[in-house]
Amino acid sequence: MPEGPTIILMKEDIVQFIGKKVKTESGSAVSDEHAAKGQILRDILTFGKQTFLIFDDFIIKIHLMMFGSYSLEKRTDIDTLRLGLTFSDGGMFFYTCTVKYDSQDFLKNISWDSDIMSDHWNPEKAIEKLKKEPQLMICDALLDQKIFTGVGNIIKNEALFRAEIHPEKKIEEISAKKLDELLEAVRSYSFDFKKWRKEGILKKNFQVYHQKKCKKCGHQITEKVTGKTKRNSFFCPFHQQ
Repeated sequence: MPEGPTIILMKEDIVQFIGKKVKTESGSAVSDEHAAKGQILRDILTFGKQTFLIFDDFIIKIHLMMFGSYSLEKRTDIDTLRLGLTFSDGGMFFYTCTVKYDSQDFLKNISWDSDIMSDHWNPEKAIEKLKKEPQLMICDALLDQKIFTGVGNIIKNEALFRAEIHPEKKIEEISAKKLDELLEAVRSYSFDFKKWRKEGILKKNFQVYHQKKCKKCGHQITEKVTGKTKRNSFFCPFHQQ
């Protein structure tokens, strides 16, 4: 599943169309009620793993889900186009994803400060939310989009490794100092993720995710399905206790 940094990179690719008029609209998710054709794209916002295309009277919400993708040219090798918008000098095409139309009022109810890559990110509020769930495993907490909007399994594993915290530890078992270190690791790794993904070297920089041995000590990396989310966790049993 694309994580927050990947969505930011997607925005950087399509931001060139802001202020331009939609020439054509295609795909299985096209709405008869809210036609984008002839409308001017006013802005593009992201919130974690979601993207919002802003028009005068409505917004289009796009979530790439587990296997979604996008392109700047219409692909002919797949037939899962959900939404395609073309402009005078190019286009944006979204595949195997959810596309929903809504009013701009929807944006008023978003807690932008939970987005790990937002300028409005509020770590203090994240700590408050964590303390309300003392029995929750930290591996589950990191994937809770209401607390850490934009975090996926890669960021979860790599941030826990940076902070040297075992994925199955409960919130109440983690010191305040360690929680602060974890939130810093989540934030810093997310921006490293974006940088490395853009440079095409993200996988080369994985420390524990799908790795065999710890890059710090050489110990065997443990792979285990953890928490209520039942997602794979990768951790060093020596550094992450």
